[in-house]
Amino acid sequence: MMRVLFIGDIVGEPGRRAVRELVPKIAKKHGIDFVIANGENVAGGSGVTPSLADELLSSGVDVITSGDHIWKRREILEYLQSSTRLLRPANYPSDTPGFGSTVVKSASGVDVGVINLIGRVFMQPVECPFRKVKEELAKIKNRARIIVVDMHAEATSEKIALGWYLDGQVSAVIGTHTHVQTADEKILPGGTAFLSDAGMTGPFDSVIGRKKEQILSRFLTQMPVKFEMAEGDIQLHGAIIDIDDKTGKADSIKRVQEKLER
Repeated sequence: MMRVLFIGDIVGEPGRRAVRELVPKIAKKHGIDFVIANGENVAGGSGVTPSLADELLSSGVDVITSGDHIWKRREILEYLQSSTRLLRPANYPSDTPGFGSTVVKSASGVDVGVINLIGRVFMQPVECPFRKVKEELAKIKNRARIIVVDMHAEATSEKIALGWYLDGQVSAVIGTHTHVQTADEKILPGGTAFLSDAGMTGPFDSVIGRKKEQILSRFLTQMPVKFEMAEGDIQLHGAIIDIDDKTGKADSIKRVQEKLER
């Protein structure tokens, strides 16, 4: 049995601190074999840099997924070209830098496939994630029985539809992007674990990671406001998935909410 920890969107330095301090504790407590984390917001709340990607990987993360903010830092473009442990959504145009899927060996020697997608509802008009995921599956399905999909999307309906579309073909479909953890975790009939959104890792005394006073000012005045990182009530949200490493089917999924004590 393979136990995978999936970490919801890591936001800024508070989120990185949560990963550094909580992941080793969670891994020891729950016997985690493999860690996947969405890291597109680690650089000041938007984007990722090479040094911060390396920081996450050295903190116990095995594969970093991303989303619409992956292009915010130009210095990450060259890194994406060479790294197979930082993904960009597969359904961006094929000539964009980076990879949409990967296979990484766990510490115990089990190959784990990860596919990164981005939604289209209320988001950019990119290529169809439903059609593109089949292309990515064809690339890696003979290399890994365990395959986890990060669906970075706004609409819950689009994430749920992808879960049903891939049921029995992948081990798990986990949603990211909204920074709000949902309570709809389940094992679908074909053995695919599903959760609409893993949530956020970062400061919860905030509005999805930003200082709440600034967000409120924007809503009340509709005037431009600089959104700065919040700092208080740091938590790590995500999910733990048990997967049969012989069949690739999920046995259980449990939501995670761990608070960084100070």
